[in-house]
This record gives sequence, structure tokens and C-alpha cells, in this order.
Amino acid sequence: MRPVGIIANPSSGKDIRRLVACGSVFDNNEKANILKRVFLALDALRIEEVVIMPDAYGIGGQALDDLDIHFNAVFLDMEFNGTQDDSSRAAQIMANMDTACIITLGGDGTNRVVAKACGDIPLLPISTGTNNVFPMMIEGTIAGMAAGAVAAVGLRVEEIGIRKPRLEIYDNANLVDIALVDAVVSNHCFAGCRAIYEEDSLYEIFLTNVEPGHIGFSAVGAALMIPGSNRGKGMHISIGEGSGRVLAPIAPGVVRWIPIRSHQILEPLKVVQIGHAPSFLSLDGEREIEVSKGENISILLNEEGPYVVDIDKALEAARVYVGSFA
Repeated sequence: MRPVGIIANPSSGKDIRRLVACGSVFDNNEKANILKRVFLALDALRIEEVVIMPDAYGIGGQALDDLDIHFNAVFLDMEFNGTQDDSSRAAQIMANMDTACIITLGGDGTNRVVAKACGDIPLLPISTGTNNVFPMMIEGTIAGMAAGAVAAVGLRVEEIGIRKPRLEIYDNANLVDIALVDAVVSNHCFAGCRAIYEEDSLYEIFLTNVEPGHIGFSAVGAALMIPGSNRGKGMHISIGEGSGRVLAPIAPGVVRWIPIRSHQILEPLKVVQIGHAPSFLSLDGEREIEVSKGENISILLNEEGPYVVDIDKALEAARVYVGSFA
């Protein structure tokens, strides 16, 4: 039986949008409580081993306190420095260990860095961040049942996983980064607090898919959605006066009118060059790449992004598996 991986980001749910918007604080005690429920469900499905990313707050250790469990809990032997690189390194190690799936606790940014390193290991992302478009609002016990079924039943990733798209960022022909939800070009000249939240700084928005109910700058695409036409497709939006404006929730409690110069479907594998330099490129809500004048930075939508556990299929597999206990 393959192990289940756990990556709980202690920094998720704490960025500047708690000060400039109405984002709720997701503290690490609550993350430990979620993991407790995950662990109890994994134990009920008789999982043999769980591998956990260590962190300075000891989220995994707190979750294991006072639990009467039977699986082998292993903390990865790795250094951690409190940055997003911790999650990426942990995902790489778990991929090398051939884990059945990786449960993540974080937001879009956490899952972005995990997806950069996990290969074809399916993710089961539990939402504990600020903008939570990629991760699921799912109860920890249910997440544990689903992950336990993936490990116990031994289904292939194609049977249990849904492939999600990703944006690929290229410097000339070199892949330099990815985004799972959005890539936003702004007029910022430095990273600063990293999180992007000001609508008047925008130049362009690239989206992996357009769906209703999103928050953040992906909500701009949802406001431009044409039912039956561009739903579920990628989109490239140019910001500015021209073709009207839309009302969108760009951060928790922050609803703004956004002027739209133009927008079009972002076709898979079509390379689109960023039209503004100097600028800053934010990936899934965080400023990551400074674009200097003369640089050739482009974006491509790849539909072959990370796998995410299909909860319904996993729970059906769990039902059949548990039935074999009798």
C-alpha cells in the first residue's frame, strides 16, 4: 500500500489581505484540527503510512497528539525555512516516494508550488488560504476518506484523478514558472508584500478557466462569461477603457468595477506574449516575476496540468473497500 502525503502550509491564510480586505485568518490550530480529522479517517481505512512535511509550527505533530492511530506517521527528513520552497521540496520528496496522493492545506499559492514538483501524484487540496479557487472547501474527515481510498484501493491516477489546466510562463523558450488559476500583469515595480489586490494596477489577466463563483482576479473572467460559450475555458483579458466594465469580487469583501479593453478565449498551447514592460507578473495571487523592458515573457495554457482527486469516485471506491472489511 502506497503512503499518503501531507503538506500543511503554516503561512497560508495570513497575508496582507487581512488588512486591506476582509479575509479571515486561518490559524495553525485550526489546520491541526483539520489534520486530526484527516488522520482519523485515514486510520479508519487502515492506511499503513502517512508522510508529513515538517514545519516550524509543528502542525502535523499537534494533529497527532493524543490520537490513538495505527498507521506509521513519518516526518520528512528535510530542512525548512518558512518559505514556499518548503512545500515544493516536500512535494518533490513525496513524488520520489511514489505517494498515492498528497493532501494539501493551503490556498492557490500553496498548491501552485506543490504542483510544480509533484509530477503526476494527484493532489487533494483542502482550502485554508485567502483566494481558494483551486483547493476545495471540503471537511477533513471526507478528505481523509477519499485519500485513504486512493491509497488502499490502488487505482491508477487516470481512474481517480481529474486533470486540471495550468498556465506556463516562458522566458524566451525556457519554462520559468506556472500558475493554476491566474497570471496577472501589473504596473508594480517591486514585489513588496507579494499579494496583489489593487485593481488600478492591472494591465492584463490570464486565466486557466472561467467559472462562476470564483474570487480574486479570476472573478473578472467569470463576470465576462458567456453561458454555453466560454465557460470552463481559458481567457486573456486586457484591462482599460474600451469595451465596458464588470463588477467583480477581487478579494474577500472587496467588490470593484473593472474596466475592460478587450477579452478573448485563451486557446490551449497558443503562446501569448506579455504586452507590458516593465511590469510585475503575479501568479495565483502573489507577485513572482519582474518583467524588465526588452524581455520576452510569454504565457501558454496547457490543459495537461496537475491531477486532482475526484472526490466522488474516491468515496465510491472507499465504500466498496470498506465493504470488504465485513
